[in-house]
Amino acid sequence: MFVTHFVVSFTVSSFTVGMIMLFRKLFKKQLSAKWQYNLWFLWLMALTLPLIPNHLFDFGHHFSWDRHQHNASGHSIAPEGNQTLNDTNWMQDFAISVNRFDMTFLNEMLAFIWITGMFIMIGLTVRSWLNLKRIKSTTSSLKNKEVTALFEQCKRDLNISRHLIVGESPLVKSPLTFGLFKTFVVLPNHFEKWLSMDDIKHIFLHELNHYKYKDMATNYMIIFFQILYWFNPFVWIAFREMRLDREIACDIGVLNTLDKQDHVKYGNTIIDFVDRFSRPRYFTFVNQLNGSKKQIKKRIEHIASFTTESKRLKLKSIIIFLILAVLIASQLPIVSVLAYEDNRHDFAGEQTVYEDLSTYFAGFEGSFVLYNLQADQYHIYNENKSTLRVSPNSTYKIYSALFALESNVITRESSTIKWNGEQYPYDAWNRDQNLASAMENSVNWYFQELDTSVHQDTIQSYLKQIGYGNYDLSGGITQYWLESSLKISPIEQVQLLKAFYTNNFGFENENIQTVKETIQLEEKDGATLSGKTGTGNINDKNIRGWFIGYVETRKNTYFFATNIQNRNNATGSGAAEITQSILQDKGIY
Repeated sequence: MFVTHFVVSFTVSSFTVGMIMLFRKLFKKQLSAKWQYNLWFLWLMALTLPLIPNHLFDFGHHFSWDRHQHNASGHSIAPEGNQTLNDTNWMQDFAISVNRFDMTFLNEMLAFIWITGMFIMIGLTVRSWLNLKRIKSTTSSLKNKEVTALFEQCKRDLNISRHLIVGESPLVKSPLTFGLFKTFVVLPNHFEKWLSMDDIKHIFLHELNHYKYKDMATNYMIIFFQILYWFNPFVWIAFREMRLDREIACDIGVLNTLDKQDHVKYGNTIIDFVDRFSRPRYFTFVNQLNGSKKQIKKRIEHIASFTTESKRLKLKSIIIFLILAVLIASQLPIVSVLAYEDNRHDFAGEQTVYEDLSTYFAGFEGSFVLYNLQADQYHIYNENKSTLRVSPNSTYKIYSALFALESNVITRESSTIKWNGEQYPYDAWNRDQNLASAMENSVNWYFQELDTSVHQDTIQSYLKQIGYGNYDLSGGITQYWLESSLKISPIEQVQLLKAFYTNNFGFENENIQTVKETIQLEEKDGATLSGKTGTGNINDKNIRGWFIGYVETRKNTYFFATNIQNRNNATGSGAAEITQSILQDKGIY
């Protein structure tokens, strides 16, 4: 979901900015200028974390703060006699609407705003690129041989052998360096008329230091992340500070190549440009000598207090860098937990036949999963939807009943719960219920009572034991299975039904048999159909329909799960009708 990634991106980028700013302040005297700038590369790495697919660093199951214990609890229930299962109403829909905030709208709105902002940023980037293109087209080669020779000498001093284009353009007022594969160093027209050879040397050394330390490539990284993270003001602040630290590091690099008596001259060269010209703006494609007066002031302070970096300072800087790197890397499991959306089941797909059954699903999105027990083979329609986890709604009542039996909240002989007198929209709900009648009429309040008596921590333990979907009960003890936190995919529904049918869970056989009897629906031509429907109704709209179950024939058993979705008329009975059509056409039932 986009909302989740938005929150994760904002959290990670903001937290890392805060960490770096804190380290810069706390260890100001222990960090050299170069390593203070290097800290920002850790931040660029952190900005990539929300972009990495979760499965590459999936800590979602390992960093959980849930504590679950297996507790059993009794419940006061009335004794009852035997009751015959009435199978005439199983195709009816018994669903009560739940009120939920439409996260889809928020998700789409945020995605639209983010994409719009990205397009605006891309537009600004293109405009800057076109400005640079104009600068390139108006750049002419230097005619002053002495200046050209000085440029080559500065390259040799910095051990730069690659050919660089140096020239002048009427469109620039401050020296610029740009270009990733074809690098330009561009000066203002007629610069030699008001710059001394020492000034020109300082400019060349500054711009060539940018080239030497691959700052052009860094510019493109900055552009990329500014486009993606345009919504975060802390990112803009961070990039501003990063550019200042880069200029300071570049200044220190120049000072290391100059004699001590030339340090003041270099500072004056920078000040001279501030006095002459306002700061040009070319987004972040370029490295430029000029800057705001506030930034220039900080640079001059560093130039004035410059001392050669000692080995001890370098060692301290490296240690601080590594400590911060470890702290930032520690966000990996946090990012995983925040971004962890176990909304899909990882299905290997062995012994699987994928089929096109779209004609059965006219008007619906959905999937159908069939498992042939004898052949050990799956037949699946809509591979994508078959692994997507969604709310189980009333299909979950199969397991709610099983857990209550296992916990001795109810028994096969005694499962009646007294009606509390609250009026429900279905007459069948407004009376005492036992397990058979509650399952037949899909009585929500009955299973909510069971869950409350079993207790949430025990249910959580059972769900993990059987591997039920994402086993997330955060929606609350009476709501988690009603278009809320608990989610399961159609494939998992089938796998669990098979495990339930063969009792791979290791539960009491009598309890398994009791639940089987309550979900038996009808018999036809020597085959028995068992199952449970479910309807998801949000804000009075039937958005989801389920039908899960199995068909027992004389020679085989088939397990199935059908899920359908649309905006207003997806129901359990609709899913059941589709299922019956498919099973009939396959000759199964």
